[in-house]
Amino acid sequence: MVDMRHMLFTRSRSLFELGFAAAALLAIGISIVAAPGESGILGAGLALVVVAIARIDARELIIPNTLVLAALALGLCNSAMTAPAGALQGILSAMVRGTAFALLFFVLQIGYRSLRGREGLGLGDVKLAAAGGAWLKWTTIPTVMEIAAAGALTVYLVSNLTVQRDEPLKLTSRVPFGLFLAPAIWLGWLLQSLSVPVVIGPSY
Repeated sequence: MVDMRHMLFTRSRSLFELGFAAAALLAIGISIVAAPGESGILGAGLALVVVAIARIDARELIIPNTLVLAALALGLCNSAMTAPAGALQGILSAMVRGTAFALLFFVLQIGYRSLRGREGLGLGDVKLAAAGGAWLKWTTIPTVMEIAAAGALTVYLVSNLTVQRDEPLKLTSRVPFGLFLAPAIWLGWLLQSLSVPVVIGPSY
């Protein structure tokens, strides 16, 4: 049984590595096509960074500061180039959005710790949110949060129902949220670039 589990783990790990590589190439291509020019190149850079973040967080449960800074720098450059009011206004707006997004995650982190007595979101998730805010419009941020949360919950439930069927479902299990938040940030930018309407809350 142990050998079989080890074999399945090794095979799954190889498939995940190939999956991340394929996702990076696909996202880079989509970015360049969706937003031709400098914005698309920056979006391709974001795609590469978020895939790297997702891969590392999935394996090691950490989000490297260097990758977060890279995402932030790319986001500031993108905002500077695309802001109608000019580069300085674009950078300032991006910094405000990033700060607000990070503060929201920080409040969630403190609130979860107070209610549950243990860590939920990590500081790396807070920093990643700051970088994400530099890329996202105010109306896109709630949608990105919903996408990331839904993805994390779905994968967690499916994993427990399939891979870990012999183990009870635990609410204390750790989930690498950066694995889902990072790609959601890129997806949010993509929706903005394609001018896809973002719906917040129920529509009546």
